[in-house]
Amino acid sequence: MSNKWLGFLSGAASVCGIGAFLVAPQRVDEELYAPFQNRNIAHRGLHCIEKGIPENSIASFNAACEAGYGSELDVQLTKDGQVVVFHDDDLKRVCGVDARVDSKTLEELEELRLLGTEQGIPLFTEVLAAVAGRTPLIVELKSGPNNEELCEKTYEILAGYEGEYCIESFDPRIVRWFKINAPELVRGQLACSAEGYGKSESKIMSYLMSCCLLNFMGRPHFIAYEITDMPITVKAAIKMGAKNVCWTSKNAANEEGRDTVIFERYEPTVWF
Repeated sequence: MSNKWLGFLSGAASVCGIGAFLVAPQRVDEELYAPFQNRNIAHRGLHCIEKGIPENSIASFNAACEAGYGSELDVQLTKDGQVVVFHDDDLKRVCGVDARVDSKTLEELEELRLLGTEQGIPLFTEVLAAVAGRTPLIVELKSGPNNEELCEKTYEILAGYEGEYCIESFDPRIVRWFKINAPELVRGQLACSAEGYGKSESKIMSYLMSCCLLNFMGRPHFIAYEITDMPITVKAAIKMGAKNVCWTSKNAANEEGRDTVIFERYEPTVWF
């Protein structure tokens, strides 16, 4: 074989090796992941606004538990450093208030209602008390200006909870925090197509995150990817042992080939 071909093959092997290093996950203990394996998880609880049950409400988590589903939920900080369960960065869509969640104190947030119902924005501790270990939880930490504080407080709250749970985030720095400070917890990297990150990230960062090329930071146990065509790098991470989680399913057909499904707007079987 000529030196030219040897050089080409050596270069290709180097590129593949670098790629594998960047996207490689950490294999999870199957016993730890068992509560989520082949299970349907209700997105922001089993919400149905037509029934007066808004997303990320105590009512939605109670409904999920009563049906046997686990729940996915979102946590972030208030202005005064309280951990609340709420998805959006701002309050406009859900509460009709043009302000960021982290610009309001807990007392101010407690005056608001979710999507015109009687349900309010709950503290994370209130949600845990309501679920009380009945079904497992996937806790998404929202990225913000005080990530480390959110990580520390969320972990402290979860340390006193006896139910089953894991954590995930779109922000690889948050996943990394848990790898370093709470390696015993199952952790996941949320991701979507580059377009899905919108203006919240630069084009380069959106590309890196969409391809899970920052997995080396947190070495996630699972990748929760939006239901779309996954880049080859994400498929490679799954081949290397990352659990395959999808969001947000609106059809039971999405169970095929998945380890866990995060769903909404239909009621699938609890296990698949």
